[in-house]
Amino acid sequence: MIELRGIVKSFGRPVLRDITMHVPAGCLYGLIGPGASGKSVLLKIVTGLMRPDAGSVHIDGRDVLSMTDLELQEFRKRIGMLFQNNALFDFMTVAENIAFPLRRLFDLPEPEIRERVAERLACVSLPGFEGRMPSGLSGGQKKRVGVARATVIQAPIVLYDEPAAGLDPVTSQKIFDLLRAEQQASGATVLMVSSDLDRMLTVTDRVGMMYKGRLIFDGTTAEAYASDDPFVHQFVHGIPEGPL
Repeated sequence: MIELRGIVKSFGRPVLRDITMHVPAGCLYGLIGPGASGKSVLLKIVTGLMRPDAGSVHIDGRDVLSMTDLELQEFRKRIGMLFQNNALFDFMTVAENIAFPLRRLFDLPEPEIRERVAERLACVSLPGFEGRMPSGLSGGQKKRVGVARATVIQAPIVLYDEPAAGLDPVTSQKIFDLLRAEQQASGATVLMVSSDLDRMLTVTDRVGMMYKGRLIFDGTTAEAYASDDPFVHQFVHGIPEGPL
């Protein structure tokens, strides 16, 4: 469970304005909204990579903002994350990229690491790609490697920042279907930011919409489609004219 209350953040100007949001345990929650509405900043606050100016962050009942650096380091073992640009190390093989969080966060024997990497690659339909370099992968393959790395530590909480950015519609849908299958198999709580609404909303349980730094909608995916709020209706249905 992810619980945010009264989150405020400014960078010379307000970016997040009194955000209060609840992501239930085992939920796949999609965070939507126009560009520069604060979505990625909110993800960084959830992980403890950035501190808010005000407000509280509780994950599974624990106060993230009160943690020491050592406590936060230990707590991050419970969070997997796919960054917006994949953040793959170009000097590492696919296997080394996926194994990176295992080696950084855990003291595991190498045979177990290799086994986990192989299992993750099979789950994202890239068996045998261990020795490949990121430069030799397509955009969709890089995303799949990113998903494998985000889920290899078997974290109960997973965050995805634009998991389908730059992909064609068919590949994008495959990525979202993969993320949904991963979430259902693991039971993880997932918070996802994406601009690809048409495909992301086919897999979400709940949706939050941010607009000008505020959370203006929080409800089920069906409620988002049925909302009569002009901003939500325009954004969800892709209407070019309107108040946005």
